[in-house]
Amino acid sequence: MSNPRIYQASIFTLHESVKLSDDAFGHLIRVLRLKEGDEVVLFNGEEAFQYQAKLIDVSKKQAYAEILTKEAVDNESPLNIHLGQGISRGDRMDFTLQKSVELGVNTITPLFTERCGVKLNAERLEKKLQQWQKIVISACEQSGRASVPVVAEPMLLADWLKQETSALKINLHPKAQHSIMSLPMENTRVRLLVGPEGGLTDDEISKANDADFQDVLLGPRVLRTETAALTAITALQCRFGDLQ
Repeated sequence: MSNPRIYQASIFTLHESVKLSDDAFGHLIRVLRLKEGDEVVLFNGEEAFQYQAKLIDVSKKQAYAEILTKEAVDNESPLNIHLGQGISRGDRMDFTLQKSVELGVNTITPLFTERCGVKLNAERLEKKLQQWQKIVISACEQSGRASVPVVAEPMLLADWLKQETSALKINLHPKAQHSIMSLPMENTRVRLLVGPEGGLTDDEISKANDADFQDVLLGPRVLRTETAALTAITALQCRFGDLQ
């Protein structure tokens, strides 16, 4: 059985010890019930490295980890994908974030669209953003990624469309004439726009087109929002990234 792999926003130095964060302590000691001498893998999301560590000085309230070895992690896709995802209800958004990170997405911006159907005040929005970032971190722990994608501050679709970028910009549309597999690729960056349940309105699609987003077709069937996002990311990684 492989050692548990845990994110912690710390600087790790070989042969020195580091105190486990509350989240890391809770998962490793309270949930997994690891004990002094057990080994874990730590990463901080900022470096392309992970660290083999041994638990020391374990008590009921805190624990430390001694950093044993440092290992390079080279599993990031050559394709940089920024997903603009229309906020969806229930656990659909959580599922989309989790699986898109496993597939190699680099940045996710939750978008308020006309049909998103989710109303959040400032306090609930901040809690939701923290929850989404934790889902992303958990997906990195599971998938072996050392780089943690950012869940950007949720924003209006119109504001996201105005952002400057050199990326290839694409929008999923069931009546598009071109598929992802026929797209030209002039650089290694993609902006992918996916609507919520019910899709984008005709006006939103028109505004995306005005912002140089190209409509692309995934196939002859209408896909749910979470299925559409993951299918598109998979197709992009197969065509331009590292899925084989």
